Amino acid sequence: MDRNITTEEYSSPFSSRYGSVPMRRIFSEKNRRLIWRQIWIALAEAEHKFGLVTSEQVEDLRLHAPDVSIERALEIEKEIGHDVMAEVRAFAELCPVGGGIIHWGATSADITDNADVLRMRDALDLLLDKQRSLLQALAARIERHADLVVLGYTHLQPAEPTTLGYRLALYGQDVLEHWQEIRRVRDGLRGKGMKGAVGTAASYGEILSGKNVSPDMIDATVMESLGLKAFPIASQTYPRIQDYRVVSALAGLAASLHKFAFDLRIMQSAGFGEAREPMGKRQVGSSAMPFKRNPVKAENVCSLARWISVLPQVAWQNAAQNLMERTLDDSANRRSMIPEAFLAMDEILENMTRIVGNLDVDEEGCRANLDKFGAFSASERVLMALVAAGADRQLMHEKIREHSRKAWDALRGGRPNPLGEYLAADADMLRHLQPAKIRELMDAHAYVGTAPERAREMAETIRSELKKKVSAG
Repeated sequence: MDRNITTEEYSSPFSSRYGSVPMRRIFSEKNRRLIWRQIWIALAEAEHKFGLVTSEQVEDLRLHAPDVSIERALEIEKEIGHDVMAEVRAFAELCPVGGGIIHWGATSADITDNADVLRMRDALDLLLDKQRSLLQALAARIERHADLVVLGYTHLQPAEPTTLGYRLALYGQDVLEHWQEIRRVRDGLRGKGMKGAVGTAASYGEILSGKNVSPDMIDATVMESLGLKAFPIASQTYPRIQDYRVVSALAGLAASLHKFAFDLRIMQSAGFGEAREPMGKRQVGSSAMPFKRNPVKAENVCSLARWISVLPQVAWQNAAQNLMERTLDDSANRRSMIPEAFLAMDEILENMTRIVGNLDVDEEGCRANLDKFGAFSASERVLMALVAAGADRQLMHEKIREHSRKAWDALRGGRPNPLGEYLAADADMLRHLQPAKIRELMDAHAYVGTAPERAREMAETIRSELKKKVSAG
């Protein structure tokens, strides 16, 4: 946690507690204003290219662009009530030669919307790198535990066996698909462009009058300088449905990582005891109960994922209610919605990568669960073998159900699971199978189908897809 925070005023947890320093810097106030200035300079360069301003004016802007004074801009904003115009004036005060041409022809959203997309693109690049790290950690874990047999659970009740690697492969598959989707969303990002107050570019046409230059040339020149494509059609803002696509992609990833973290919390609980998140040697689990080893990182993931899950609704409302050429009722919530979606996901990915990389797997705990409940799972093998040997499936199903109920009662009484012996002594079953065969079939450790092979295939698929993206640039 950063310590340079104001303690006498409200400070967002995302300012100091959640999210990495690189992600906070992307969405810092200083970086936002630096990008605004980058766009003003790109506009001035385009206007110089077409004979509207001098090279000295442009150079003056470049020289003073790093000298951001948020204090001065806020002082001006307090007087005039407009953040963009306040920054224009604060910038202009530093530029005796070029200050008078800053923002010429532009409207606020020509600057702020393109800046928002540039920040989102940088933030998505950072998240994609972190997803890559998580996927690499998952691929290693999947392979490591591909053959580790564990009890499967449906309805949170013991079901058939699976392997831990196969269970992890499900999470890996989900994260890989989200990585591909977020990459697609990132590559599809577009800015507003330089289109003026209601998107008609009339203001640029006005200043270019007599120059035999179209407003589209200003637009294309600026956006090429920024390395950003523009929507061909925009009103005063870029279509707000783009925000919905971005935040929804993050919410989709959050949903899958929430399930992953929730499952880990269950696996760590005393009734399961199969795997635990890592815990520092001096980490305190509870202020009251020194023995506690709580899954705090996984709980943090679930908490932040829950927050991200509601943000697409805000983005939806912004898109649906951005009336006519624009309304300003999206402005206030976008200032927190967009940064916090990225900061929360940044923290989630950091935590999940640490958890997966240092997961504490209790193989004895996995084996104990399987020994206790595996007989119920393996009884399906007995049922299939009985039918193959000529028995009536429905009759045998009822027999196994009756014996299973008695076996559950034995378990509740603290005795070992006797289901195998019950079946091996059933006269109706012995007409079709020998007792030794029934006992052999009751070994649940061998009843995992193709789970190990498919888990390894998923690990290889993950690695192969990550290599493709590297080679593709």
